[in-house]
Amino acid sequence: MAYAAKDYSALIGLPGFSETLLKNHFTLYQGYVTNTNKVLDTLGAMLEDGKTGTLEYAELKRRLGWEFDGMRLHEFYFENLGAKPLAPGGKLAQKLAADFGSYENWEKDFKATGAMRGIGWTILYQDPVNGKLINFWINEHDVAHPVGCTPLLIMDVFEHAFMIDFGLKRADYITAFFNNIKWGAVEARLK
Repeated sequence: MAYAAKDYSALIGLPGFSETLLKNHFTLYQGYVTNTNKVLDTLGAMLEDGKTGTLEYAELKRRLGWEFDGMRLHEFYFENLGAKPLAPGGKLAQKLAADFGSYENWEKDFKATGAMRGIGWTILYQDPVNGKLINFWINEHDVAHPVGCTPLLIMDVFEHAFMIDFGLKRADYITAFFNNIKWGAVEARLK
């Protein structure tokens, strides 16, 4: 069954994010969905034709991670936008304070991670082995994810996520992102 792009047009009008920026971002996401389907279809045909030992098959298998992860990370990113405040006494707020010493320490670390030079993603993960929350920098979205960890909060820091509205002012984008986090969606991902 093919993947279908989800409709995130309800985010249009989000404070700090222009319609142009969001529509461009949605188009990029839709490309990941389309390409995920194309790669899966081509791999399926190659499997049926007995072409699994080819260089083309190997390269498409590698490409699948890029397209699929690009699709899924954008879905998580859009779904954790919507400006719903963090419940101060909620499970997530308590966990952030316990694992980082305070919410403020966690936020400082997450923002600092997002402000690092380079392209990629800043992701708050939960380690299912010990439940610990950890902020990670993910450079290319098809590599470096901590195995088995659950992504809770995803911030896109590729240039397409902010350049149209913020130019090189990544810190201003990060502020706008924080003003628009839908904390309920983030907390729902917490185990």
